[in-house]
Amino acid sequence: MTWSGHLWDPRHTLGRVSDLIPLARFGGLVATGLLDVTTDPAALDSTGFWAVCASFEGGLTCARFADVREEADPAPVPGAWHGPAAGEWTSSLDRAAYEAGVRRIREHIAAGEVYQANLCRVLSAPVAPDADVDALTALLTGGNPAPYAGTIRLPGHGVEVATASPELFLRRRGRTVESGPIKGTGRTEADLLEKDHAENVMIVDLVRNDIGRVCATGSVTVPDLCVVEKHPGLVHLVSTVRGELRDGAGWPELLAASFPPGSVTGAPKSSALRIIDALETAPRGPYCGAVGWVDADRRTAQLAVGIRTFWIDRTDGMLRFGTGAGITWGSDPEREWRETELKASRLLAIASGTYAPSGSAAYGTDEGGPLT
Repeated sequence: MTWSGHLWDPRHTLGRVSDLIPLARFGGLVATGLLDVTTDPAALDSTGFWAVCASFEGGLTCARFADVREEADPAPVPGAWHGPAAGEWTSSLDRAAYEAGVRRIREHIAAGEVYQANLCRVLSAPVAPDADVDALTALLTGGNPAPYAGTIRLPGHGVEVATASPELFLRRRGRTVESGPIKGTGRTEADLLEKDHAENVMIVDLVRNDIGRVCATGSVTVPDLCVVEKHPGLVHLVSTVRGELRDGAGWPELLAASFPPGSVTGAPKSSALRIIDALETAPRGPYCGAVGWVDADRRTAQLAVGIRTFWIDRTDGMLRFGTGAGITWGSDPEREWRETELKASRLLAIASGTYAPSGSAAYGTDEGGPLT
């Protein structure tokens, strides 16, 4: 996959969709003072601090900011977020269509076309014109803490994203690159099946192959395999893949080799992408893409896989959120549907204002209610 693009000239008037200023926030790191915007990944090898958002379909937005500072993690501000009502969410695939998709993927597996494919659906609900994704990030930070939480808010550039991602796509320290694919999800560790472990190992092999295309021969290792990580309301199996970039390999080469992330596509990746395109009825957008930052001066970076991610589409006034599951031969359609529900329920409850910690008589369980 390749990208090409241009720099945005801040002297040009593009028309404002809101009065919100451009901003990027990653944990306690806040960037303001937008300098330029580009779709060219080579800019990430230049200078400055960049916020990066890549859609699953390959659209890339890189925004360079002048001012970067440390702040306390954002705290929820009452009334700052105006989310949709809980009953307003609709799904690009209903339960019957999703389960039929799982069965179709199993047919592809039986035919030897693919070993695993991720099947996703996009949930949508109308959002207020003054909705601010950074206020939503603050609520997510309080209700669903995540290691790669953040905001990228670029009014007028079509990027307004709030993420509570638990998954590392790419981390760079100089020439060292690392990925942390997640495969295997349950409410508790006891829910994890042999199928989940097999799926994780399969994706680790894919990620090793992806980054191995741009890393020095023999440098790619797997320091951690199938480690259980606990997150709010669920657990994941997480592995670590690490390598040393070969001479001459920069951000264009690294992204071309590794994108889209293997954990949200399948194996072989080319076959999985073809199957995904045939079965899914809505573009994933930032969901299953990449969200994060690159400090070109310090040669460091941290990009998360765009899961547990909301984005606002101002063209139709909708807030969107994606959820999905990895499908293998051992998949049960009903269980995979339930996994997509589990991944979404808590975060949708937060966005719709119906979430509270367990024990609240008003709101019920820690996971939130089921989708309809």
